Amino acid sequence: MTAGLLGATLGAVCSQEEKHSSDEVAKEKSGAVVHKARGSGRWFPGSRKQLEADVKRYIEEAKPPKVDGRIVATIAPHAGYRFSGPVAGYTFRALADQAAAGNKPDVVVILGFSHSIAFPGVSLMEGDGIETPLGVAALDSETGRKLTNLSSRLFFKYALHRDEHSAENEIPFVQAALPGVKIVVGVFGEHDPRNLETVTELAKALNELAKTRNVLVVASTDMRHNADYDLVAKTDAVTLKAIEAMDEQAMVKQGVEADGVCGIMPVLTVMRFAALQGCKKAVTLRYRNSGDDYPESRGNWVVGYGAVAFAVEKQAWR
Repeated sequence: MTAGLLGATLGAVCSQEEKHSSDEVAKEKSGAVVHKARGSGRWFPGSRKQLEADVKRYIEEAKPPKVDGRIVATIAPHAGYRFSGPVAGYTFRALADQAAAGNKPDVVVILGFSHSIAFPGVSLMEGDGIETPLGVAALDSETGRKLTNLSSRLFFKYALHRDEHSAENEIPFVQAALPGVKIVVGVFGEHDPRNLETVTELAKALNELAKTRNVLVVASTDMRHNADYDLVAKTDAVTLKAIEAMDEQAMVKQGVEADGVCGIMPVLTVMRFAALQGCKKAVTLRYRNSGDDYPESRGNWVVGYGAVAFAVEKQAWR
């Protein structure tokens, strides 16, 4: 995308943001700006009762393997909850168990990516909160500002989050597993893993941030998309092996040559951040694809879903 076209596209998005401000900024309470979760009723249930029951079931039914050490980063899928919710439950069950043991994070940084527009860097969601059917999740504006101060590639612009589900779909799980923890929500506008400048800067900024607070980073991604069930399963096995080994070069290759994950930049960021934190290997908590649970999808469209945890030996943050 050329600079001129990119500028025009971003301008159009910003213009739409102004036109639909009543839609995008749901309400102001005592001067606080609270956004509405756009995926409510689309990607996940729109009723509190149903969403609460579903997320609770996904987390309670998950039986992840034991993770030694303190989890500093994770990977979770972001498809419609009917398909990927049970796998995401494994990620957030591991986090809920860790919090119950006394290692609750101070802030959760959720990293997604734009499915619809390309732009340089990572856009953070500004405002005071985002409302899902489970209530308002507080946005940690102070932590967001610290990140933007650490890298010019990070900036606030809610318009670039509009209708993007990749990061937003993780929020109800955070609300259920880690109640009361503030969040920072970011979306990548870059998708080429051969250029890792933004990944490098963001990972360094997160590592710097982790010196002053207990930071947990969640990378939102689904895995291989293809009609061929066997190809999806085979590709995802190779991808998970690269992630477990924290082999960045192998992961870049999977992103370039095999369409290994749709959220390649968030995944590379958590791998880099976890390595800076001292993580030596990752643990796959769960893998399924839509063809496993819905065999009729084989030959039509199959998507892989993985739950992964990155932990460091040190149990306590301090």
